Amino acid sequence: MVKIRSHEELRVFQIVFEASMEIFHVSIDIPKEERYSLTDQIRRSSRSVCANLAEGFRKMKYPKSFVAKLIDCEGEAAETQVWLKYAKDCPYFREETFQVLDQKYNQILGMLVNMGLQPAKWSY
Repeated sequence: MVKIRSHEELRVFQIVFEASMEIFHVSIDIPKEERYSLTDQIRRSSRSVCANLAEGFRKMKYPKSFVAKLIDCEGEAAETQVWLKYAKDCPYFREETFQVLDQKYNQILGMLVNMGLQPAKWSY
């Protein structure tokens, strides 16, 4: 078993980071009047998953703290899905863009839940 030494080595972190960058790029075209109500919110929540995961990684030696950060990640990922739905329905994102990103966040949520169910597996 390979020991993971950095949050950036976690596959879930890599997927989350990639998804948040995709959100950044597709959200550039959201109208300026949505800057604070939608654009900032969707970018913030998608990036927060990464930030909370990095913080949680540093708390792995404390399983309850680690799991709590994973739960925060789940909340931010779910929030991102809500903002994605708004972006699609407003309609600022194409259906295809929404489907790809929503599916990635479902995958991310599954990975986070599995990590939280087996925190000892991730300890270093």
